[in-house]
Amino acid sequence: MDDVVKQALAKWPNVPSCTGWLMLDRRGNWRMRDEAAQASGAPGTPIRHEALLGFINRNYDADERGQWFFQNGPQRVYIELGYTPWVVRLSADAAGVLALTDQAGGAFEPSAVFVDDEGGVLFVDASAPLRVAVLHDHDLEVFSDHAALGDDSMSGAFRWNNGVVLPLQGVQRNEVAARFGFVDSPAANV
Repeated sequence: MDDVVKQALAKWPNVPSCTGWLMLDRRGNWRMRDEAAQASGAPGTPIRHEALLGFINRNYDADERGQWFFQNGPQRVYIELGYTPWVVRLSADAAGVLALTDQAGGAFEPSAVFVDDEGGVLFVDASAPLRVAVLHDHDLEVFSDHAALGDDSMSGAFRWNNGVVLPLQGVQRNEVAARFGFVDSPAANV
């Protein structure tokens, strides 16, 4: 968390939080959601300002209930999630070494891989607390180059680096938030 945010929290500890105004979409884009977007269920306008994106990413965290938020100075802005709290990109270099990078630019080291009933791929890392991330859909081809799917498309194996093979596990899309302990819509809980 940025020092300026910590100072603002100390100076104004009781600023009410807000919900519905910020979304992390299925492709890892941060989106501002005005009242019209919230009322219509639209994802909102993508944020393109690099300094603002960096500020959001540095001050992104979860509370004890699994609700993700951006600490904007003294105000906590709860995030509507398009799917998971993290979105990862998968790439392979010329030597075939794979890398996963989250929407904030951080490395993501997978310890488990899931395939949902809608064809989405989820990676779980072994951090504490653990993080779950959906794979950006533009990287499904790279994923398929390193995976062998079972007959049911929800099993098989993913070949990671250094000979590590992670079994593909099936999961129902509508069970992901509860299974991995996060709230995808804090605004729905208000």
